[in-house]
Amino acid sequence: MRQPDPGLFGPDSVTWRIHGDPVLAVGGLRALLLQSLHPRAMAAVAAHSGFRSDPWGRLQRTAEYIGQISFGTTEEAHRAAARVRGIHRKLTGTDPDTAAPFRIDDPELLLWVHCCEVDSFLSTVRRAGLRMTDGDAEQYLGEQVLAATLVGLPADAVPASGADLADYFAGVRPRLRLTAQAREAARFVLLPPMPAWVQWLTPARPAWGGLAGLGFALLPRWARRFYKLPGLPTTDAGASAAIRTLRRSLLVLPSSVREGPHQKAARERFAEPASA
Repeated sequence: MRQPDPGLFGPDSVTWRIHGDPVLAVGGLRALLLQSLHPRAMAAVAAHSGFRSDPWGRLQRTAEYIGQISFGTTEEAHRAAARVRGIHRKLTGTDPDTAAPFRIDDPELLLWVHCCEVDSFLSTVRRAGLRMTDGDAEQYLGEQVLAATLVGLPADAVPASGADLADYFAGVRPRLRLTAQAREAARFVLLPPMPAWVQWLTPARPAWGGLAGLGFALLPRWARRFYKLPGLPTTDAGASAAIRTLRRSLLVLPSSVREGPHQKAARERFAEPASA
């Protein structure tokens, strides 16, 4: 009997639990704001990501990649990673301090992006109330080493535990700062361009502002200090309460509304009887 393709992680993984949670998008916004504090990473985003001309497209492409890697078949995940590696291989950035060129697929930058994502996804869903033991959290970080290797990082260079991840952030913090480009990116996150009819005839603007503000509030205190924001709400407890309330409201929605296309496809793949 041929079993359904579990992809890189499978239905018993912690990755499926975390990446299928309805508040993951808020974790994604937190990750973007955290990633922006690395000057070279932010310079690369400003030069190539299209966040100014097409911010919604950039967010959609990022969500699409995470969905494919998390829930796609093995072939779909490897194909998505190969596309990203191919794009990165062709691009360079300019160091904002030295004006020296650098490769977008520099392992230092790839590792920074990876660590910001896994830290943001994990911390957001835990604060939102997803039931998870410390062992589950450690398992998630271990699973995500595989995702990091797909973009070109060696497995032994990737934090595989909470202690390793904390050590990584402690080591990189002296290199972080809020550049002019990062400040501009933060403004785009808070106030992205919207068609006039969307702004005035729908609740999209205040709804987005609430999500983006929550992404700021969920940042670690040291990152909020870079942005000169004590937090929105102003305490860690307030931010945790807000994300818990959001999650409860989203869980009321039917799965057909709150699940992404790759998550739905994965669930349907395993719902079908195995074929011979």
